Amino acid sequence: MSAFPYCDDVLDSSVSLFQLADVAKNLGLPLSKVHQLLRDRKIIAIKRRSVLSVPEVFFDEDGQIVKWLPGLLAVLHDGGYTDKETLRWLFKADESLPGRPVDALHGDLAREVIRRAQAMAF
Repeated sequence: MSAFPYCDDVLDSSVSLFQLADVAKNLGLPLSKVHQLLRDRKIIAIKRRSVLSVPEVFFDEDGQIVKWLPGLLAVLHDGGYTDKETLRWLFKADESLPGRPVDALHGDLAREVIRRAQAMAF
């Protein structure tokens, strides 16, 4: 099995995380499928205190991956953004949204977040 990507923790310590085993449980998938989601860049893992985890805000109230997240991550990755840069952008407050782009993915501003990501890539 090949390694899966993760990055060092660049998030505020107040950001809640799910460990990979919890992600698997919430999604109803084996851990190997969560590793595949990471390799496919559908989600991003960070390493906090030597534990690989995924931000809880990447998931909806049913425990599923937020609908818009995989596409947004693909746009940013294709635009040359690293995982660290992507996380910093997603979790940085933006008064024009208002709030953080990652929070906007849960509401009516999701398409606006993706539009901004597309604009940043070019």
